[in-house]
Amino acid sequence: MSSGGRGYIDEDDVRVRARGGSRPRTRKRPKHENASRGFVIAVDRGRYRCLVDGQPIVAMKARELGRGSIVVGDQVALVGDLSGRPDTLARVVRVEERRSVLRRTADDTDPVERIIVANADQLVIVCALADPQPQPRFIDRCLVAAYDAGLEPLLCLTKSDLTAPDDILEIYSSLDLPYVVTSIDGDLDEIRSYLTGRTSVLVGSSGVGKSTLVNRLLPDAERAVGHVNPVTGRGRHTSTSAVALPIDGGWIIDTPGVRSFGLAHVSPDDVVAGFPDMDEAVVECPPGCTHTDGTPDCALDRWLAEGRLDPARVMSLRRLLSSREGDDSASQPA
Repeated sequence: MSSGGRGYIDEDDVRVRARGGSRPRTRKRPKHENASRGFVIAVDRGRYRCLVDGQPIVAMKARELGRGSIVVGDQVALVGDLSGRPDTLARVVRVEERRSVLRRTADDTDPVERIIVANADQLVIVCALADPQPQPRFIDRCLVAAYDAGLEPLLCLTKSDLTAPDDILEIYSSLDLPYVVTSIDGDLDEIRSYLTGRTSVLVGSSGVGKSTLVNRLLPDAERAVGHVNPVTGRGRHTSTSAVALPIDGGWIIDTPGVRSFGLAHVSPDDVVAGFPDMDEAVVECPPGCTHTDGTPDCALDRWLAEGRLDPARVMSLRRLLSSREGDDSASQPA
């Protein structure tokens, strides 16, 4: 998806030098009216694993699609060998219009956005209550990305057998944010009810128990499970690529663990919109207010002094806004 006039670029805008001997392209492209419809469930080094009428097939991208990216969750049109037999390849000739796109950048100043998944309904933010410790700022980033993409967020707190969820739930109590709490061997009926009949993408830092959760929900998934370093609190990336897995009439899209969730593609106004608990304060700010620390007459300061806002939430918002401007002191990892 091209960036248009939004002031940032995505991976489709990166030019690739054509190799010698390429035939000149024509503006006339085949319409492929009889192409079959497929759903992309995995991407691996230029090969796309798709479902066509329930049959898994492997495809490559047709030349006429150019540099356009194809991601897990895409609805596509395919031609060629759709038998699914070993050593056969179909061709993706069209990517259908996406109803939603979840994006991230490497950091808050990176001009290149990366599309994580397409056509999801729900973003499940997986956060461990211990081992590693909860990361509210990472949750805040994911919430901003969810609202920007038009996805409904769900906070999933894992490892409740290690500690209670009260502290982290208190931080988000004013948001009316849906949440579920899980333990290593606890009941999963509640989270399953949120996943049924929907396409949900799971996002979380390494080691929070995302793959363990998927394996418990879908024992046949056999997602690799890692460990967390007791010194650094970091886990290794056990999931190396996104994959869509069917569950109760819907799909779980499991993604690799990430240590950062850049928001360079999100405008400052949309970042602020990701903090709905501050809506009433922001409307009292003067025109052109940046809401960053030290901004004259920012209403956030007055509301903080009156005890009407959570200081940690205001700090998180201001760090996000400052990090987009390249202020390294405000953009340290959450």
